[in-house]
Order: sequence, then structure tokens, then C-alpha cells
Amino acid sequence: MASKETKQRGRPRSFDRETALEQAIRSFWEQGYEATSISDLTRTMGISAPSLYAAFGDKRALFDEAVAEYGRLYGGFLPRAVAEEPTARRGVERALREAAAEYTLPGRPRGCLVISAAQNTAPASAEVAASLREMRLSNIRDIQRAITADIASGELPATTDAAALAHYAGAVIQGMSQQARDGADRTTLEAIAELAMKAWPETETQTEREGAGETEGTGKAADDPEKEPEAKAGKTRGEARRTRPRTADRP
Repeated sequence: MASKETKQRGRPRSFDRETALEQAIRSFWEQGYEATSISDLTRTMGISAPSLYAAFGDKRALFDEAVAEYGRLYGGFLPRAVAEEPTARRGVERALREAAAEYTLPGRPRGCLVISAAQNTAPASAEVAASLREMRLSNIRDIQRAITADIASGELPATTDAAALAHYAGAVIQGMSQQARDGADRTTLEAIAELAMKAWPETETQTEREGAGETEGTGKAADDPEKEPEAKAGKTRGEARRTRPRTADRP
């Protein structure tokens, strides 16, 4: 009786499940959900189809687990940056900078799995596309909440369109992923990120500081008696250069 209770059920796994899952992530990351077949997965993971089904379930279940593990290992930098930085601007700026690095790391597929894996899906895979779309929209909602909080605190102008600005940030990140898949290097993506941040609204405090600096500089120039003669002299010299008659060009 005791021997029956202690008898091992089924065969022990002949493969490392964590390693196999990592290989599945790479397959879905490189080829997308639709283009990755069971035979592709078994070949990449180094296991048989029965072993795959026994360990992970069907292709969809494996994909869902692969996406969750991808987010834990590679794809969580955007919500983490937005959550950890004190302002939405700094969070997005950090996320774009980290995206430029993450999307182009040697030895890994280019771009973002969550952005590219559901491209060209068949109607039968509509649920897969919808789940990835919801992940992307969740990131945008995180950004929008941070922007809304900055508007409420006065960090951003009251006229800022929080939804449009959040979707703009999402569009830049998604575009950077596609650029990386098309071969753009880290330097190129960092330049894109830098240009993208130039469209970010200036903070109220930054605008006030810049305005105060200009007023202060103008006031000092006008009130300094030692600078005034120099300024007049400079102006006189400039006028003399503009009004001096031109001589004929020498041969």
C-alpha cells in the first residue's frame, strides 16, 4: 500500500522549464504570435510537442506566460520609470532613454515584444491582439495619470491636454520599437527621444525662472553705470562700421 502511495506519477521532465520558456519568448519576440508555429517552438525550445503541451498547455497559454515573463525580465521599464520619477516629464524622458538601450541590446531580438508580436494576426487570434493592445493602453493610462497629477500640482500648464500628451509619448515609444526592428541603432533612437521631449510642455516654474532671468539680465545692464558707456561705445563702433564708405576692391 505504501509503495502505491509513493509511486511517482508520470515521467520526470527531461528539460529545464525556465530555459525552455526563455526560448519561447525569443521565438514570439522575433516572429510574432501568428508566425510562430508549434514546430518552431518545439525546435527552439528543444522539446517535443507532447512535452510542450504537458508543461505549458497550448500555444496561447504558452504565449500568455511568455508575455508575462517578458514583462518581468525586459519590458517593465516604462511603468517603472513613470512610477518612480517625481514628474511625468522625467518619467517619460527616462523611459524613452531606457527604450533606446533596451530595444537595441546585442544578443536579443530588436524592439518590444508587446508592440510587435500581435502584428498581422488572423481573426482567430483576435484575443491575443486585444490582450497586447490592452497592455499598451495600460502604459498610456499610467502616463496620463502622471500628467494629470502634474497639471493639478501646477507642474504643467493648465491647458495641457493630458490624453493627447500621453498618447504622443506612447506613439514615440512604439515608433522607436519599429525603428529598432528596422535596424536603427541606440544613438539614433536616443536622438529621436531627445527630439520627442522638445515637444513636452514647459513647466510653469521653468517658464517663470526663464522669464525672471531675462528680466534680471536686462535690469543689470540698464542699472550698471560702468556698463552703459561700454554699450554706447559698442553701438557707436557698430554704427561706424555700417556707415563707413566702402573702398574699391583691390586687385
